[in-house]
Amino acid sequence: MLPLYKIILCNILNPKSDKSCEFIKNGALVLKRSESGYKVLEIGKEKIILPKYASKRSIEVMDTLGKTCMPSFFDTHFHWVQDDVRLMPKKNLLQWLINYTWPYEAKFKDKSYSKDKAQKFAGELASVGTLGGACYASIHAHTASDALKYFVGDFVVGNVLMTMESPDYLTQTKKQAVALVKKQTEKFKEKYAVTPRFAPTTHPEVMKETAALARKNKSFIQTHLSETTNEIDYVLGLYSKIKGYEKVKTYTDIYKKAKVLGPKTIMGHGIYLSDDELTTLANTKTSIAHCPTSNAPVKQLGLGSGLFNFKKAEKFNIHWSLASDIGGGPFVSMFDVMQSFVAQNEKANVKGATYTKALYRSTIAGAKALKLDKTHGSLEKGKFANFILVNTPKDLSNKTEEALKQIISKNKSKRKNYDSMVEQTFYKGESIFQRH
Repeated sequence: MLPLYKIILCNILNPKSDKSCEFIKNGALVLKRSESGYKVLEIGKEKIILPKYASKRSIEVMDTLGKTCMPSFFDTHFHWVQDDVRLMPKKNLLQWLINYTWPYEAKFKDKSYSKDKAQKFAGELASVGTLGGACYASIHAHTASDALKYFVGDFVVGNVLMTMESPDYLTQTKKQAVALVKKQTEKFKEKYAVTPRFAPTTHPEVMKETAALARKNKSFIQTHLSETTNEIDYVLGLYSKIKGYEKVKTYTDIYKKAKVLGPKTIMGHGIYLSDDELTTLANTKTSIAHCPTSNAPVKQLGLGSGLFNFKKAEKFNIHWSLASDIGGGPFVSMFDVMQSFVAQNEKANVKGATYTKALYRSTIAGAKALKLDKTHGSLEKGKFANFILVNTPKDLSNKTEEALKQIISKNKSKRKNYDSMVEQTFYKGESIFQRH
């Protein structure tokens, strides 16, 4: 029988907002069993918490005092079917898709290949502490099912829709695309995301019809928007010849006209947006997934797309969260994403891109994008006990921002090490990964 209470002794970093993160040194995280899994009961100083529970009978105490606990991560934009192309040459987004990404995604037509890869990638996600997010599969129905079956956590997954301007081996008919979405949204409901790959690969009438199915079945919608300037030129050139879209002035307006925008829609990137586009996104409550490692310069293993203006997005009251964009991004770890967010903005002399903000945008903000922030994203009473333990520097600062910097920045020159920072991952209070 599982114990009624669990107490984990550790330092605790608990995000609250962009500017605030609760930090308890020598703390205790108290969990209580419920029908749906362990939930957080309280957090506090070890010396205050332990005596309170000394008389409880059904209790397990885990002494991990040398480690620091923080909530598990949400990654709101990644392609699990691009795992093997994330370190391929990336001088140009469209060329990278044609030369590497699409040929690799075609391999997922094979069901046993997809299943094996999904199990491997599920292990990778657990090992970096990512227990939620929004994920792109390939056009093949089973790749979304495999992800939802094997990934541990709270993910929404969608099959990319590719009905035009796509290679023969990855093209669906309009009818096939709509039928696939109908079947998947009815089956998976709010776990599914209707996923036009991006405007150039999906006929507008397919976007419109599938977006209606998303709303009917309470599913999410996800796609890409304004990642590079040559992509925008390509999209607008293409749509100027499509009936009914000849006069559309912006990339965002294409999605608006196709009824893709809304409070359950997540747009990947959103780097090059006019004030009018930002107003449209704000008015429709559409959120943005910002992918700093993917947008980073080519020498930093990114696609060189540019820097997302988070301050402007916030000025327009647009919700945004952080994401890895695997395979445009080179590493699965959200620690790498957080470090990149801070470092790129620092280099560009943009103030306010702190580690505190980065942690908030990788946890609560991601949960909010998926409408899960009432039960996920931080270590608050009543929320699910989804958290990670990481090793702590011996000289850990008493100041929150400084402590976060010590923990996160230490691998910045050896980025591969970010993938092995998490010592243990817990989902609903149960250990699902432990580094040996």
